[in-house]
Amino acid sequence: MTTSTAGSPSHSPSHLGSVVTANRDAVAADAANAQVVFRASATAHDAVASTVRLGAYRVEVDEPPPLGGEGKAPNPVEYYLASLLSCQVVTWRIWAEKLGIVVDEITAHAEGDLDVRGFFGFDPDSGESVRPGFKEVRLVVNVTGPETPERYRELQEAVDAHCPILDLTRNATPVTTSVTIS
Repeated sequence: MTTSTAGSPSHSPSHLGSVVTANRDAVAADAANAQVVFRASATAHDAVASTVRLGAYRVEVDEPPPLGGEGKAPNPVEYYLASLLSCQVVTWRIWAEKLGIVVDEITAHAEGDLDVRGFFGFDPDSGESVRPGFKEVRLVVNVTGPETPERYRELQEAVDAHCPILDLTRNATPVTTSVTIS
């Protein structure tokens, strides 16, 4: 994933500055303005595929054939990696603006290690429990610009402290599941 602000006035630092200012002012006027609810809905189809609706958008989700799908779309953990990458880019841009750090271009890639025994409930011979999610995720962000390495490390620390998807990964988030039987 690569982002650049060159030649794109709607993505200029002044645009992000106005976004930060508008949000700060709205929250200062009423703390309730800080609360946002995001929604998604999914409908299953085929063996393990689904169509997910995210507001005005639709995305397809599938699994590769070894996991029961047809490989027609990214799988959920690939969407997680995409979410992490895109959230990192957004957070890098916003915090670069807040800290006055110039970023010319950002590229990022991520990979994660998943042991399918956890997903399928295959217990290892050792009797040890296998986590169904990623054991580890590696994220690499490459940044170019005129700042010193120290300034970019300062920016990375701010991003690590404020990236919502990274926070979801590093901290337990309560999830309540209810089932409606029709």
